[in-house]
Amino acid sequence: MDSNMLADHRASKDEYLRTNPGSPIPQELRGSFAGLPYFAWNPDLILTLAVSPGDGTEIQVATSNGADRIYRRVGSVDFDLGGAAQTLHLYDTGHTSLFLPFRDATSGKETYGAGRYLDIEPNDDGTVTLDFNLAYSPFCAYSDGYSCALPPADNWMSVPIEAGEKTWQEPT
Repeated sequence: MDSNMLADHRASKDEYLRTNPGSPIPQELRGSFAGLPYFAWNPDLILTLAVSPGDGTEIQVATSNGADRIYRRVGSVDFDLGGAAQTLHLYDTGHTSLFLPFRDATSGKETYGAGRYLDIEPNDDGTVTLDFNLAYSPFCAYSDGYSCALPPADNWMSVPIEAGEKTWQEPT
């Protein structure tokens, strides 16, 4: 995704959060919602990677409200970032896209403390493209009324991912 497409995507998401009845932004704040803060587009954080097949192991993933969800590990990707080797696991949640919950060195500082997500459509050649510019906060970042999966510890990175959504602060 180039910077113009990303700007359109972000504007569309902000409009959804401001106007859609299904928005997680509390109703009383939608009128003053000016949009989410974002990192600048970073083409260096768009990675097309080979997928190592997963073994289909089902794992229990904790959620923000204390319940567990079951996800099936379907693959992993390996890459170097910030001078360090990284491995992230991809999960099947029953949707057409793969689910990648992750935490990084920005979590709890510039980004939502519990972590962020990527939804990934596999490429036709068996690779996946991780476009961290599309990293987003789960709905529980905006309202306590949601239950969100917490990234498993094996998807925690010690390097910063300075791309995607930053933490939204409720106006005071």
